[in-house]
Amino acid sequence: MTEKLPLPKKVTVCEVAPRDGFQAISTWIPTDEKIKIIRRLAQTGISSLEIASFVHPRAIPQMKDADKVVSTVIESLGGIDIRALVPNLKGAERAVDAGVMKLKTMLSATDSHSLSNANATSKDAQQKLTPIFDFAAKKNVTVMGSISVAFGCPFEGKVPVERLIEIISRYDAMGVKEISLADTTGMAHPKQVYESLAILQKEFPEMVYSMHFHNTRGMALANTLAALQRGVTRYDSAISGLGGCPYAPGASGNVATEDVVHMLEEMNIKTGINERNLLDASREISEMLQIKGDSYLLVAGPTSTLHEEKITKQKKVEQ
Repeated sequence: MTEKLPLPKKVTVCEVAPRDGFQAISTWIPTDEKIKIIRRLAQTGISSLEIASFVHPRAIPQMKDADKVVSTVIESLGGIDIRALVPNLKGAERAVDAGVMKLKTMLSATDSHSLSNANATSKDAQQKLTPIFDFAAKKNVTVMGSISVAFGCPFEGKVPVERLIEIISRYDAMGVKEISLADTTGMAHPKQVYESLAILQKEFPEMVYSMHFHNTRGMALANTLAALQRGVTRYDSAISGLGGCPYAPGASGNVATEDVVHMLEEMNIKTGINERNLLDASREISEMLQIKGDSYLLVAGPTSTLHEEKITKQKKVEQ
């Protein structure tokens, strides 16, 4: 295996619950409630937020109020890097009109997933993204490229790294500087993540990578560590482990933000996020959405809290 890089001292955690989390909830979330949740998340110290998906309402009904939600809250989110997922030029125009200055494209690594998601092969779907880049250039808007099912596809199995190289080569030609590698169905394992990143970093040394891990098979935190060992500093996660892909059978939620932050902080890798505030927000949002929530911290609490509770109990005994 390639020699490990020094672990980063600081990383950026992007909260994706308002997009990836909300779209996986079939019950309608009122617009005011979405706005309240986004404002609550902003209080935790997050520095990056994927705020919405500007797709056609028939595709994802939960996102039909994206324009109103974003335009209402965006001015109050100063200092937070805001991005939105867009499938086409129309979505890009809506996002920019609402105030978003960073767009994220939609693209599948495999043809099978792409045909299910975008009704086109992966290569054809990528070429259809060209108008987004042309529009963004005129508006001075940043576009990051995403690759769904980047490590494993429920229809085709393991995705070879050569396929990722083909896709990133085309993104690179379009001027993309940041790539989101999404383990949409939680099929990746740490060795695969580490070795794939080593190859991609050698092939595209100037490209920045952002990791989007789902915890379907319980390997998201291990995969995060593998990416950290390759020096990656950008990670997506969702409060309470919300999320899932409507076009990927068996896909469950994202790795929970509170679990990622807790692991990083225990490793002395700074996130800028207030861990206790985040955990409180996770509980509040889970109650608001009437969901159980799926994170280790919601069950066990932070390691530091257990230590403090033990000291408090000991002092009471001594008194």
